[in-house]
Order: sequence, then C-alpha cells, then structure tokens
Amino acid sequence: MTFTPKLSAFLCAAAIALVSASAAQADNWRYAMEEGLTDPQGLYATKFKEVIEANSDHTVQIYPVGSLGESADAMEQAQAGLLQFIDQSPGFTGALIPEAEAFLVPYIQPTDPQKVRTFFKEGVAVNKMFHEIYREQGLELLAIFPEGEQVVTTMKEFRAPEDLEGIKIRTMTSPLLLETYKAFGASPIAMSWGELIGALKTNMVDGQENPTIWIEAYGLDNLTKVLTYTGHGQYTTAVMANADFYDGLSDEDKALVQNASQTALDYILDVAVTLDATGLAKIRETNPDYTIVRLTEEERAVFKERAKQVEAAYIERAGDRGAAILEQMKLDLAAAQK
Repeated sequence: MTFTPKLSAFLCAAAIALVSASAAQADNWRYAMEEGLTDPQGLYATKFKEVIEANSDHTVQIYPVGSLGESADAMEQAQAGLLQFIDQSPGFTGALIPEAEAFLVPYIQPTDPQKVRTFFKEGVAVNKMFHEIYREQGLELLAIFPEGEQVVTTMKEFRAPEDLEGIKIRTMTSPLLLETYKAFGASPIAMSWGELIGALKTNMVDGQENPTIWIEAYGLDNLTKVLTYTGHGQYTTAVMANADFYDGLSDEDKALVQNASQTALDYILDVAVTLDATGLAKIRETNPDYTIVRLTEEERAVFKERAKQVEAAYIERAGDRGAAILEQMKLDLAAAQK
C-alpha cells in the first residue's frame, strides 16, 4: 500500500481518535474510608486498588480518614456520586440504614477466626439480605468484613454488669451502642473517634471498645489499665459503591469491581486475624503490667442475657425486616459454629 499524504493524515487522525476513545474508558475512581492506609480498611482498599489497576486502565484514588470531612460528609458525597466507593461501619451508618446495626447487637457473631470466616463468606444475612436495603439508599453493597474482635478497655477490672455501674464508656455515635452499654450496666457516652484520646486523658470517659490493633496503634492501653475480652462481637464495616455509578458500568467493569472486592475480602479476613494477634502481642510486650481479662462462659452468660434488651431495641428501630435479619444471623452463627 502506498501512503499518500492524505491517507497518512487520515490514519494519524484515526489513531489519535482510537487512543482518545481508549483514554475515555480509563477513569479515576474515588474511594473514601474511615481509617488510615495501614489500618484494616486501608489494607482492604489498597488490595482493591491493586486488583482494579492490574486488570484495567482505571485508577483508584483512596481518601483516608479525615480527607473529606467527617463520616457523614463522606457518605453524602458517596450518595451524590462525587465518590464512587466508600467504606463505613454500621456504627456510623446506623442512622441511615438502621438494619445494618444488626452487626452491633452483642453475641450474634462468632469470635473464633475460622468461624468468623465462615460467617462472613457463607452467611445468608451478610451475603443476601442486606443488598436490597443498601440499594434503597443509592448504594451497591460490595462487601461486609470484620476488622477484629471488640474488646473493652477500662481503668478497673469488671466481671459482671454490677462492676460497670457508673463507668463511662465511649461508644461510636450509634443509638444501639448506647443501648448496649446501658444494658451491660455502664454509663455510655457517644463521641467521635477524634475526641476519644482527649476524653480518656481528661477522665471525661473511663473506657472504650475497639479491636486490639487499634488499641495498641493509638496507645489506648497507656490511657487505661485493663483490657477485657467479653466475646460480644466483631468490629464490622461495609464497602459500598454509588448505585448509579455501578449500574452505569459495563458488564466487564462490574465483574472487575466484584472480583476486586472479593479478592480484597479474602485477603482482609486473613490479615485481620494477624493484626489482632499482633496488637495483643505488642501490648503485652510494651505494657507488661497491663491487665488482660477473658470472661468465663459463666460470666459471659450474664452479659448475653442482658443483650436481649439490645435485641429488642434493635427490632424497635429496624422493624420486621430487622427482626428477620437478626434471626437469620443467629442461624448463620449456629452454622458457623458447626
């Protein structure tokens, strides 16, 4: 073929158009979360980003905690489509999605690592019942995962609800968490994460709950004297996409997003266990005088009985649909324990 100037110009223009069309398909997706890059949400987000960018021309821009304001601000941006992805825990989304507060009800999630994996990977409630509910808020639910077992740090040891009388426990801004610690006998105070360390230093609160990785990383063991394993649940979070954005993706990109979310889920289910163990080991190493308590089954039984009050409060907030979710989570828990 002879390349005349006119033909060469046409081919050059066609090549530029092809490159431009390809570039138009390569998008930068914005992803906000409540934690730092080295925390569980950050590790999940980083793995998600790796899979997306390794298998497409898309890029993922991660916004760690505080980058876009408070949790409520980030959620508004996600619902408005300014963010494509967001990771938020039910402790913060409960006002928007009261059914999601099922993950805050005590003693309906396992704490043994292998049983936790089964519960979150195979449970009917986690994998089927929540998607329609999140959709009603303009969100496509991609994954729900645990960040570690919740443990309580206090200034004094407790073994029974009576021991918590008058003890001020900080909770996330969730009405159900306030109900939980009221049922447990304490005097809960809801406040943001940013206020917690100052509140502990000034005795505004006497304790709080978090996984050990957070307690060690932010020195909360240095501000309290006792760490207690009550066995009441996991710190759980959810990864969502803006529903309109997700619906507008090609089938190929939808499959890409689903693959990235499930790959990151498998990854974080293993990593969270390691982080939990690492956090506890570091606390023991750096703070050898710190008291670590694990309630016996008999001691836990009293708190489990008190947790029925929290179940009732949850159902009052979440209605019949919430009640059905709670019952299914109990079945999923029984299946995981087998």
